[in-house]
Amino acid sequence: MSSPTETQPPSPGAPRDRASLLAVCERWNRKLHFYSGLFLIVFLWLFAFTGLLLNHPTWTFHESWQNRHETKYQLPIVPPAAGLTSDLDQAHDLMRQMHIEGEILWTTIRSDGAPFVFQVRTPRHFYFISADIAHGHADIRHATVNAWGIAKILHTFTGNIANDPRNRRDWRLTAVWAYSMDFVAAGLIFMVFSSIYLWLKQPRKLLPGAFCLVLGSLLCGLFCFGLRWL
Repeated sequence: MSSPTETQPPSPGAPRDRASLLAVCERWNRKLHFYSGLFLIVFLWLFAFTGLLLNHPTWTFHESWQNRHETKYQLPIVPPAAGLTSDLDQAHDLMRQMHIEGEILWTTIRSDGAPFVFQVRTPRHFYFISADIAHGHADIRHATVNAWGIAKILHTFTGNIANDPRNRRDWRLTAVWAYSMDFVAAGLIFMVFSSIYLWLKQPRKLLPGAFCLVLGSLLCGLFCFGLRWL
């Protein structure tokens, strides 16, 4: 008969619960990896393909700006309301009158008495606007690009210009696209870590996987850090 002070054998429940939790995590990791890849696949194709086009500007088949369609016209306008004092508010009011939507791009500094000059852009449409508020008309140059141009513009379409506080996102679809790219970036980060976990679960592929990981890390590190000393 065993004494009350003798050590009792460990309960088999704890290892079983731990194994069950790991199995659930692995199952969900595979599911999320699978469905995240399906969700991101078109975004990845878009960025890979447009990156290839941007990396080879001498390829003429995807030329878009040289093949743009351009028109010029004039529209009547009325002065913006007195309460609209900022350039952004006045530009939005003029765009409403001209039935134009898009991301506003400031290219010049406005001076007293000079025409109100600004640009409005979407991935396909480019509006170059010179509004003569004193005389009540706006001269508009409207350019449209083809599908190649739309794809390439989406690669860098953020609405922000570095070191220029005037050019910030002011079109709702720009914000939607920019936040979608944030989601794509977060999804890629998840898929990378998920892939590492799946790789570590396959002992027979550890060596070739390690070779690919080290090779990619060295090549990326060369451009990120190594060029500082070259």
